[in-house]
Amino acid sequence: MTDTSPTNDDRPPESVAAAAPERPVAETDRRPRGADPVRAVGIGPGTPEYLTPRGERAIREADAVVGFETVVDYVRERIDGEPLACGYDDQGETLAAFAERVADGAAGTAVLMGDPNFSGYQFLGRVERAVDRPVEVVPGISAVQVAASRARTPIEDATFVTLHRRGDLTADRERLRAAVGDRHLLVLPRPYDLMPGDIAADLLDAGADPALTALVYERLTHDDEAVTRAALGELAAHAGGGGPDDTPFSDLSVLVVRADSSDPERVGGSDE
Repeated sequence: MTDTSPTNDDRPPESVAAAAPERPVAETDRRPRGADPVRAVGIGPGTPEYLTPRGERAIREADAVVGFETVVDYVRERIDGEPLACGYDDQGETLAAFAERVADGAAGTAVLMGDPNFSGYQFLGRVERAVDRPVEVVPGISAVQVAASRARTPIEDATFVTLHRRGDLTADRERLRAAVGDRHLLVLPRPYDLMPGDIAADLLDAGADPALTALVYERLTHDDEAVTRAALGELAAHAGGGGPDDTPFSDLSVLVVRADSSDPERVGGSDE
């Protein structure tokens, strides 16, 4: 996909988003009239109960709301302004239209799944490059946080890696390989070439204990939420392929690999 955002900045968009801290509120409050920041709202895992009141207010008060179509659909009933939904191939053009609305004085909000700090920096960076306006992140609840709670793997004892992005993932995969067995792993897979089975196989190749407890959480917080418990070696049997028919798992999955194999309920099945 070609990034068609109107900028000469050739840095990866996630680097743009992480380049500097946000300005303090005291400074942004002295901005010129009509130059309110664009809000980048994490909408949670997609169920209304996990959308924060502040995030919902930023969506309702916006004149234009931009985001990937699947994300916009989750909050469409809460949008009073104009929804600008895009896919991967037309996000540049859609963000340009959003930027024009903002430049004309519209209040703008971008929506991202979960919490932008967990897996949204690529889109966040594209928003920042598109608009000539400060961007304020409104954190949400990530499926990673929900998975950590379900698996009883405290964040401070875990290594989190998102593979759910484009680009070279070599360093990210090395982080997982180095941490497996010593720390809990919280992983966002990439549909569909780096799904839970592929990640398990990669960890085994790095020398991981095949008896480590692995849990795959699918569609967390939704009515059809499911969890698969398996030994890491069992999970690796699902490696290979590159499409939805090549894996038993949803594209809305979080993989947890515990640093031990002590789960007494481990089975090779799924609990709905």
